[in-house]
Amino acid sequence: MNYNESSEDYLEAILMLREQLGKVRSIDIVYKLGYSKPSISIAMKKLREKGLVNMDADGYITLTDEGLKIARHTYTRHKVLTSFFENIGVNPRTAEDDACKIEHDISEETFKRLREFMSANDMK
Repeated sequence: MNYNESSEDYLEAILMLREQLGKVRSIDIVYKLGYSKPSISIAMKKLREKGLVNMDADGYITLTDEGLKIARHTYTRHKVLTSFFENIGVNPRTAEDDACKIEHDISEETFKRLREFMSANDMK
């Protein structure tokens, strides 16, 4: 999957909000990510053009199959990295922040080995 970091962040945020709220609107993304309404509007338009999200007549945003695939991939990396950092003693807020930075850049090979290491060492 080769999408830019911001696209992955938006898609991940939509997935997380959907899990929390059930339905997602642009304003929910504004509050979650702390970006301006116009920035979110532009980003959603670009994601729609790429075929990664849909927006219905009421303004609710849903992920397409491809968007959901990218969001799950990014969110899984985020959760695993956060858990790993917490397991080695990093405070939860820092673990979360660092995971968000690394989730986009870590190679598939390194991520696979990290998951194997965590599994072998009974880390959750």
